[in-house]
Amino acid sequence: MKNITSKKLIALSTSIYFFLTISFFLVNYFSPDIIVSLIISILALLLIYGFYAGYFINRFIKSKVNPIYKTIHHFKPSVLGLAPDNDKDPFTEVNREVATWMQGKTKEIQQLRQMEKYRKEFLGNVSHELKTPIFNIQGYILTLLDGGIEDKDINMLYLHRTEKSIDRMITIIEDLESISKLEAGELEIDLEEFNLFQLIEDVFDLQEIRATHKNIELKLNKSGEKQLMVMGDKQRLFQVFSNLVVNSINYGKLGGKTTVNFYDMDNRYLIEIKDNGIGIKQSDLPRIFERFYRADKSRSREQGGTGLGLAIVKHLIEAHNQTINVTSTYGSGTSFTITLDKGKH
Repeated sequence: MKNITSKKLIALSTSIYFFLTISFFLVNYFSPDIIVSLIISILALLLIYGFYAGYFINRFIKSKVNPIYKTIHHFKPSVLGLAPDNDKDPFTEVNREVATWMQGKTKEIQQLRQMEKYRKEFLGNVSHELKTPIFNIQGYILTLLDGGIEDKDINMLYLHRTEKSIDRMITIIEDLESISKLEAGELEIDLEEFNLFQLIEDVFDLQEIRATHKNIELKLNKSGEKQLMVMGDKQRLFQVFSNLVVNSINYGKLGGKTTVNFYDMDNRYLIEIKDNGIGIKQSDLPRIFERFYRADKSRSREQGGTGLGLAIVKHLIEAHNQTINVTSTYGSGTSFTITLDKGKH
């Protein structure tokens, strides 16, 4: 019964109806000679009737089924050709299309739920990151208003702490603005040819004091060259490498090492920023590029980061049409790898 189509059903019901009707009249009213002629005529009429009945019934069914196809495919004219074939059972085709449509919708619903979960988590993280400096500012101001402004040992100290909290809020807001512009495609990438080797040295010079405090060695794998010409936005890439080097220092071990290596990949360079710090757990690796995600929440906030640095790094690299990847062994260190196009010279 599963393989019976509308055409087969029409042909079967028509045949049974005519067979029973004609048999009744032949047996009761006609002679053998007339019966032969009538059988031939009836068979011909039966075939003609079956053909036209099947044709018009199928047309009727398709006229009702096609709107379902249009609904399934969101009324897109380009998919109207997916309507049931004349040689196929329209109900089988509709069942197949509806099943496919339902699978797609189920996947969309799952994605929407995931996005909703991410949105709620993001809003919660934003409020949490901003709440801390706001409460600090409120506490300092209230203390000053309650008479602390007259105490020389307190007033300047609390004003400086208020300034630090305000600076933190400004940093968070600026980072959020940068990410929004990157995601909206509003932040333009100004491509130029420059010496990446020199840029890394500048990053190391800027972070030398920070590294010295933790006795971390900053090492550049020179490989006998000091010219590494690449194409990119120098200012944005300086931000990228600064962020990665600072992270390697913040989460590095006392007396550790941060190394930057270069590898030739035909028309590109592969740049590796590697440390032997605390590493990242495997369960956290897929999420480290998410906004405000912190693998080590307590330690991250102690270091003063906004939780947006790696998200910005990823967006900036993707804005260059390049890739960034991370590997890590918890307790042994982390390695970030970035690709950049070679310069023309």
